[in-house]
Amino acid sequence: MTTTPPTLALPGQLLGPAARYQPGPGTHLHDANLYASLLGQVHITQPARAPGPAKRLTKITPAPAPAELPTISVAVAASNTLPPGAERDVNKNKNKRREVLPEVGNVVLCRVIRITPRQAVVAILVCGDTVLEAEWQGLIRVQDVRATEKDRVRIYESFRPGDVVRAEVISLGDQANYYLSTTRNELGVVLAVSEAGNTMQPVSWKEFRDPETGAMELRKVAQPQPE
Repeated sequence: MTTTPPTLALPGQLLGPAARYQPGPGTHLHDANLYASLLGQVHITQPARAPGPAKRLTKITPAPAPAELPTISVAVAASNTLPPGAERDVNKNKNKRREVLPEVGNVVLCRVIRITPRQAVVAILVCGDTVLEAEWQGLIRVQDVRATEKDRVRIYESFRPGDVVRAEVISLGDQANYYLSTTRNELGVVLAVSEAGNTMQPVSWKEFRDPETGAMELRKVAQPQPE
């Protein structure tokens, strides 16, 4: 069944099969499917065609190569792409919009700010499908990283500062922090950058690979989710 790629993608969201698209910036390949690596707008670029009219065949030639696939990419939307008047309408409605607050059971996207031996401190950026107006702070404690072998969990082997993590709100915590969990298979790191500065690809439930250097790094990897 043919599916249309979304216009706005979240990290880890399915964009389409690799048989239909080539991976572009802001995407990664996993199990013959392409997934978003960024939160942003989806763009599809058609392959460039050779200029001029097609040449007439005058002799037997090999079969032509398969047509090049369109490239799918994800880019962060710029504010200056709004049409005239849209910015005024956005500002007009901004004050009317009620701030969304994470609640117990919500799935959120967050960015790791820092880690300690006992927990990862994160900034919550997205709740469900809503990008939050303000950043809320959360904690992923060492006992809430995995569902099994909790006594063997090491925070520095699960998260690194800068990682984008999909997590579930399990408690409102104290006045300063939400308590989050990544124990389910589909929860964990969805976007990670290597020590060399390259966007990595998930290769197992606990490892990412740098496609440029081939180096492997440990993480609590989120299982990619189908559309």
